[in-house]
Amino acid sequence: MTVARISEISSVSSKSFEDAIVQGIERANKTLKNVKGAWVKDQEVIIENGKVSGYKVILKVTFVLTD
Repeated sequence: MTVARISEISSVSSKSFEDAIVQGIERANKTLKNVKGAWVKDQEVIIENGKVSGYKVILKVTFVLTD
């Protein structure tokens, strides 16, 4: 039997939404074992002085629990 858990994380990039996703998954892999998937729950831009300065994603990361 396999049991998985889902953790919600946020990640910000100054480059793009895709970069924020990649950075978030890379960081999750440093802490969580057996990461199997993720989905983007939400995304938003950060605006400073009328210009986009960052891209933020909220990710739901699925990982399999071990004994």
